[in-house]
Order: sequence, then structure tokens, then C-alpha cells
Amino acid sequence: MTLLCLDVSNSHTTIGAFDDDELIAHWQVSSDERRTSDEWYMLLMGLVDQEGISHISAVALCCTVPAILVELRSMQDRYWTDLPVAIVGPGVKTGVPIHTDNPREVGADRIVNALAAAELYGGPAIVVDLNGTATIFDVVDDANRYIGGAIAPGVELSLEALARRGAQLRSVELALPRDVIGKNTVEALQSGIVYGFAGLVDGLVTRIIESLDADPDHVTVIATGSYPEAVVDHCATITTRDPWLTLTGLRLIHEKNHE
Repeated sequence: MTLLCLDVSNSHTTIGAFDDDELIAHWQVSSDERRTSDEWYMLLMGLVDQEGISHISAVALCCTVPAILVELRSMQDRYWTDLPVAIVGPGVKTGVPIHTDNPREVGADRIVNALAAAELYGGPAIVVDLNGTATIFDVVDDANRYIGGAIAPGVELSLEALARRGAQLRSVELALPRDVIGKNTVEALQSGIVYGFAGLVDGLVTRIIESLDADPDHVTVIATGSYPEAVVDHCATITTRDPWLTLTGLRLIHEKNHE
């Protein structure tokens, strides 16, 4: 059985194909709100065909962009009427108790990450999802319940804002500078992003662990998403790197809804 999984976020869409529980192919494309349901289908089938995958047996997806979700549902209605399709949202079984003020407002990707963290690593755990738009922290307690988290700006968004609003600043390559004290504008920007975001991650993770009243040695901190290695390399609190955590969570969603 080949399961196709889609994790659609604001800036990028991560796609993966599973043969049972093995991730056999993965891709990343832009999350273009102008893309129609037909274009989504042609894009996905083109990627699958190029990889030599002859048949898709089921689909699982989560989407945080309402306009794209409309097109994906339209694609399902037109092309995948005979396939089992799990779209994370109300009515879909996740197996994760959500202990927040308003469970319906929790992003689908956050629930999927919490499920994967609970199933693969067990609580207490913190998922740090570093993507272009946002840096998202999701917390699973020792009873494997999702209890909330934190949201901060993303690395790419911050770099774009600096380049756009700073009269003498410009876009730079996200790389490690020679020293934390930048000797020129490029290195100063790189230092601020690399060490600044590493400090942001470590600071929030430390405070979350204190709030959990947990032993730091017993909390799994998982970096996922399209994270920049230069930043994660300098995060002292990260214990595990799992770039495909969300795709694995979608596989688990499929299994819970189509057993």
C-alpha cells in the first residue's frame, strides 16, 4: 500500500509517500494559493510518476491555509472519490486529547506533530517546528495530552522583514558567521539570526520545561520542519532531529482512521 501525505503550511508544502511505515519518497513545493485543484493534482501525480510509484492507495493531509484547503477538497471530490482520504480536522480521529481553551482553533499540523511525538517518543515532549513563517512550540505532557505551546516569528519571515524595512540592510545567506560579533553587515545579520533564534528556542524550551515542572533530562525536545541546520546546530536544548515528524504523524492519522 502506498500512502501519500501532504503537510501544507503557509510558505511550503511537504509531501511524502509511505510504503507501509517506510517513507520511500519526499518532496517540498511552494504553498501557492493561486494553484487550482487540477494543478494540485497534476503536480502531485507528476512527482509520484517521476519517482516510479505506480499507484496511490490512500491520502492523508493537513492544511493551515484555508484557500488551499478548499482546492484540495475539490481535488479529492474530482479525482480521489474511490480513495480513503483523511483530512485532519473535526471528525477525524487523532487519539490525542487536546487540553486547551478552544481545541478547534489548534492548527491541524500542531495536532499531527503532537500525535507523532506522543507515539514515537512519549511525553513529556516538546516539538519545535522551525519553518519559514513561524517557529512553533507544541507541548505533550507525561500523559501524552496536547496542552498548548507557543508561536514566534520564523527565520525566513524575520530575514525578509529586516531586508524590507531596514534601509541599509539586505537579504543574506543563512550561514554561520565567523564570530558572534559580526565584522560587517552580512555577518551581523547572520549572527543575529543564527544565535538569536537559537537563543529564542533555548529560552522558550527552558521556560516550558519549568512550567511542566519536569526533569529536563526526561523531556524529549524534537526539532522538525524545514529548519536551518545553522540554527539547530546551536540549540543546546534540542535532543532529537526528526524533519519528517509531521509526515509520520499523518501516516498515524491514516492508520487510526482506516484500520
